[in-house]
Amino acid sequence: MSHPAEPAAHTEPAARPSVLTVRAVLFDMDGTLVDSTAIVEQVWLEFAERYGLDFDEILRTSHGVQAGDTVRRYAPAGADFEALTAELGEMERSRTDGVIALPGAEALLAGLPDEAIALVTSADRILADIRMHAAGLTMPSTAVTAESVTRGKPHPEGYLKAAALLGADPADVVVFEDAPAGIAAARAAGMRTVVVGDAGGALEPGMWRIQDYSAVTVTAVKDDDGGHLLTLTL
Repeated sequence: MSHPAEPAAHTEPAARPSVLTVRAVLFDMDGTLVDSTAIVEQVWLEFAERYGLDFDEILRTSHGVQAGDTVRRYAPAGADFEALTAELGEMERSRTDGVIALPGAEALLAGLPDEAIALVTSADRILADIRMHAAGLTMPSTAVTAESVTRGKPHPEGYLKAAALLGADPADVVVFEDAPAGIAAARAAGMRTVVVGDAGGALEPGMWRIQDYSAVTVTAVKDDDGGHLLTLTL
């Protein structure tokens, strides 16, 4: 005896890839290109335990922010903020175990023209060099690090400076970021923003989200004025 065929399961249509056309691409480092979570958490845990502070609160607010700003916010009154910041920086520079690149980051960087990309990080230049090297990533020639700005993220100074160094208008730039402070900085700079990971809350117009770079592709075409037209498919 034959039985009626079961109705086909309903499947949602696959989301169409997003395509962004820009002239410059800016990357945050920690959590965006490089996974250094274990080291960052270890250093801030030691800081919190030393002063009897709320580790979870420090971790929640410190990601993407310059270390000195976090020290000033949480260290007890009378502490030597500069000495503490220097000590924490040395702790971070001496620890590289477990630092790895996010999936697809190396291939994406290799596919982008060096003159059209920049790193914009709250780390200082020494730490940025150490972490990028430990992750097996090539440092872009243009890098805006902690000592390059007077105001750190969430202020847009770093992203605006990087765009200016690359000769790109903010409207022609896309930023890859993972931390709320960095996302706020990119948005304040008037730049399209790709959120890497789950931070940042709901997406607003001009924002996209990826988990990593595994499915991101890029084509670069040199235009008549010597710059590049970059097409990224997310």
